[in-house]
Amino acid sequence: MILRRPSLPWPSPAWPTRSGTLAGLLLALLGAWLLGAFSGSLGLSPRLLLGEWPSSSDWQVWWQLRLPRLLLASLVGAMLAGSGAAMQGLFRNPLADPSLLGLASGAGLAVALWIVLLGGSGLYGQFLAGFLGALAVCLLVFRLGAQRPGQEALFTLLLAGLAINTLTGAFGGLLAFVASDEQLRQLSLWGMGSLAHALWPAAIGALLCIPPALLWLLRTARGLDLLQLGEFTAHGAGLDARALKRRVILATALGVGVCVALAGIIGFLGLLVPHCLRLWLGPGHRLLLPASMLGGALLLLVADTLARTLASPAEIPVGLLTSLLGGPYFLWLLLRRRA
Repeated sequence: MILRRPSLPWPSPAWPTRSGTLAGLLLALLGAWLLGAFSGSLGLSPRLLLGEWPSSSDWQVWWQLRLPRLLLASLVGAMLAGSGAAMQGLFRNPLADPSLLGLASGAGLAVALWIVLLGGSGLYGQFLAGFLGALAVCLLVFRLGAQRPGQEALFTLLLAGLAINTLTGAFGGLLAFVASDEQLRQLSLWGMGSLAHALWPAAIGALLCIPPALLWLLRTARGLDLLQLGEFTAHGAGLDARALKRRVILATALGVGVCVALAGIIGFLGLLVPHCLRLWLGPGHRLLLPASMLGGALLLLVADTLARTLASPAEIPVGLLTSLLGGPYFLWLLLRRRA
């Protein structure tokens, strides 16, 4: 018997829509880069865009401070939003998100353990700790909620995320109690989400780890589309659902773990961006995944620029700004679903 590949329950976006959406996001991202490059307590002259040769101080500000920070904000935003879109497709649940499900807090607890109990200060040790913490939480949450239907899955996911966030918060409080003053300041700033220490070592680490995870997620787009039809139908179309789940879980755990290790806990970005774009573009992941990555990079760049400029020369933790956006949106979303 020959199995026909099932058609997807939504039309593929027309090429002008797809190319126009991605082109618009790219142009907005370029504008956010320019805004971020010339904004801050150490301002750069916009005349540099006209070919004026930069002074040595301008060059140092651009090369040592602005460029690595812009790179890191772009990569972290793309990873958080892209992983949120992939997890929503994997769980077939529009409320799945790395922060709501506890991945970010699990990675954060692992990094805090590395800093406080093991005395670790190495960047790559933080990478490994964040990856292992996010992977453990991701496997646990997937085990609890992936096989449950409909509203039961939603309820289970929210309860699992609440329990994990509560437990990690309690253990984090214990670690803060035994931490030294220097470790406590580091944990406090890092727990609110900040790019204040974004220098070249962090940017290079992100360049080595995050783009492979993003590419890995992009390769799952067709499989995630088929999975929306149900695992039985997807299997009939030739999809190995177990392999797809492993790829999404590993890529998400790697990316989110690295993001948390470098920038702290930045909440709601993985929920806000893909959910808004899903309402606009539809559920097809071949467009939704790259659009979410670009949208996440754009939103975090804008939020980080505001964090650097609103209280200049001081900085607001960027995680506070994303939470101020995401918290009300999440409440509105719950009220809308209830209505």
